[in-house]
Amino acid sequence: MNDGFRIPAGSGESELTEKRSRFLAHLRTVETEDEAKAFIQAMKREFHDARHNCWCYRIHPSVDRFSDDGEPSGSAGMPMLEVFRREEVFNLVCVVTRYFGGVLLGTGGLSRAYSGAAKQALTEAGTVFLGRRQQLSLQCPYALSERIRSLISSAGAEITGFDYGEAVCMTVLAPDAEMLAQQIRELSGGRVSPSIGETVYGGLG
Repeated sequence: MNDGFRIPAGSGESELTEKRSRFLAHLRTVETEDEAKAFIQAMKREFHDARHNCWCYRIHPSVDRFSDDGEPSGSAGMPMLEVFRREEVFNLVCVVTRYFGGVLLGTGGLSRAYSGAAKQALTEAGTVFLGRRQQLSLQCPYALSERIRSLISSAGAEITGFDYGEAVCMTVLAPDAEMLAQQIRELSGGRVSPSIGETVYGGLG
């Protein structure tokens, strides 16, 4: 079971120079391919005078895309993408803009420059872990509410909502909803039977 994944903590930018060519990297957090494509187009408009705007993006759980944008095949987009694969980071887009300095770098030099710029941008952005959690909802008698709240807390789960009516209604995010639901059923003698909802990802702690 996948318990979570890492994403950039924020935006990241970097600049490096290799034999007079300038490499400008811009990295952003995105959640969809459309967001990634929109950022790529925005960077191409902003740096329209550059020779190359190479890019890559990763969207959890399985979308990887890249472009060499006119550089020799395999010398730009893929080396950038490999940086993020090695770091196991998702939900990001990175565009590295190259202003040509008049000296050919060769495939190896280009690969090092593009991957280096991408790595520096990620280092500046930092990363955060999004833990896998499941939504859980329940209704419990008022007499049991404090004991159930204590159980939820000790399980490392988070109560995200309350509603007070004839019973106490709670919505919860739990790292192991099945186990917590069973514990609540046992604590309440079967009087409280939580329902388990969708899986979500979010920062823990």
